Amino acid sequence: MRAKEAAAPIICAVLCLYATVAQAGPCSEDIAQFEAAMRRSAGNPSAGLTAPQSVGAQLDRQPTPESLKRAQERLQAKFSATMARAKRLDARGDRAGCNRALTAAKRMYIL
Repeated sequence: MRAKEAAAPIICAVLCLYATVAQAGPCSEDIAQFEAAMRRSAGNPSAGLTAPQSVGAQLDRQPTPESLKRAQERLQAKFSATMARAKRLDARGDRAGCNRALTAAKRMYIL
């Protein structure tokens, strides 16, 4: 009887782990790897969000501190929404949609 009692916690732990893995979406691992890479790049001054240059910048107009702040806020909001979309699609099991959203997020973030 002792062996069965000792095995119960191990079996429970294995089943709990299996349930966690079973709930993971088709691109959960890719999302986790990208988020880990972003955290690792935190000290790198070359890493971070990026966007294409605006038409105004191409016309030799100097940005103001306010316009830079607004652009950064818009970019952060767009990036956050794109990552949230990737996670939502992943939770639904939509591999293709999740991969498209994650690819879009990766294009916005230089590692």
